[in-house]
Amino acid sequence: MKRRSILKLSALAAALSFAGFSHLAIAQSKEPIKVGILHSLSGTMAISETSLKDMDLMVIDQINKSGGVLGRKLEPVVVDPASNWPLFAEKARQLLTKDKVSVVFGCWTSVSRKSVLPVFEELNGLLFYPVQYEGEEMSRNVFYTGAAPNQQAIPAVEYLMSKEGGGAKRWVLLGTDYVYPRTTNKILRAFLHSKGVKDDDIQETYTPFGFSDYQTIVANIKKFSQGGKTAVVSTINGDSNVPFYKELGNAGLKAKDVPVVAFSVGEEELRGVDTKPLVGQLAAWNYFMSIKNPVNDEWKKQWAAYSTEKKLPGASKPLTDDPMEASRTGILMWKAAVEKAGTTDVDAVRKAMIGQKLNTPSGYLEVMGANHHLSKPVMIGEIKADGQFNVIYKTPTAIPAKPWSQYIDGNAGKPDSVQ
Repeated sequence: MKRRSILKLSALAAALSFAGFSHLAIAQSKEPIKVGILHSLSGTMAISETSLKDMDLMVIDQINKSGGVLGRKLEPVVVDPASNWPLFAEKARQLLTKDKVSVVFGCWTSVSRKSVLPVFEELNGLLFYPVQYEGEEMSRNVFYTGAAPNQQAIPAVEYLMSKEGGGAKRWVLLGTDYVYPRTTNKILRAFLHSKGVKDDDIQETYTPFGFSDYQTIVANIKKFSQGGKTAVVSTINGDSNVPFYKELGNAGLKAKDVPVVAFSVGEEELRGVDTKPLVGQLAAWNYFMSIKNPVNDEWKKQWAAYSTEKKLPGASKPLTDDPMEASRTGILMWKAAVEKAGTTDVDAVRKAMIGQKLNTPSGYLEVMGANHHLSKPVMIGEIKADGQFNVIYKTPTAIPAKPWSQYIDGNAGKPDSVQ
């Protein structure tokens, strides 16, 4: 055989081989990208987390209808850790090792996040965490799309101390007995000390998850408030908020007498509460459903339509809230980072996430920092009779998350970047 013929045959074989390989690669690239959803759909935290699961599914559905990510559909893998903190770790390991998900969106409480953190760090998984927290963590395997203390807790207390906020002199720190309330209140106590507040003017109380008998606690708040202008900072989580707010109403404890600012009560938690006696009570978040802007208006329409289509339990009264917005932001930023990186590889996506920007339903441009935390606006809202919030305070721009330790004497601080 002539040399030229041999070269042609070799080139043809190589071309066929490459074509076969390319065809296989293309076929593989069209396989769905699995993404994990790790939220409690039963137990005490279901009241807050179920809507996050539904929001995640809606955003994933929208992404798929618009062509997916890198031309591939997203395939959600939903698990229920059932408000059981050790089970969160088991389910996280299942998602990463058995289901082979590329990313996980989930958790609410800090104890659930801390339960799964060693799993994500061991297996180099990627978690998007959508809820405010105590701000003492910066893991390279987590992106925090909720508020740090300087984006919620500290500004809320500063507001209540101000003349505009009522000039509170005494403080009740009331929370569920786990990591986030205790650490946040440690930060707040140190902050109050820096403003000249004595320990005698601070009352700190904790209740278990699922606690429902608030009669004595509310009576104690009422008694404590006789010593001077008092405000309550509530870090109660989950379904315990319903009996707490009902007892406030029963006791006739009104906002003008003792204002309560909540960090874990939004529109969804107030769904089952008679809010008329609670008019004027406060919540501090980075988003409220009542905000007027085109992005929020469109998002609320989409959520209402999706809720009706899927016949969700709250479809007759579709509500959006802060953690739902943070969940949406996390998924959309992850999508943008994957497309920038050209891959779902965790290390590449992690790098591409830094600097991601999104015009959010809050009405602000939010940016992912090198410390894996979003810049966030701070808002304080008053409860209205219809269960919505009237925004009475907001920052001009979104503000970056700052290290928690600057609020506690003797701590050296955290690095600005986890890269």
